[in-house]
Amino acid sequence: MTETRAAILHCPFCSEEDLFPVEEHGGWECRSCLRVFSVKLLGLSTRRGA
Repeated sequence: MTETRAAILHCPFCSEEDLFPVEEHGGWECRSCLRVFSVKLLGLSTRRGA
């Protein structure tokens, strides 16, 4: 099974764009703040509009 994921544009901790994929963790490395993180989809909301 092939996993497809969209690229993350900004670090959620420092907001910089200096991100690189980390394959062994399935996450992202921010080379500005030196954090490694992942993003997980929990599901879709059933709420509509505001």
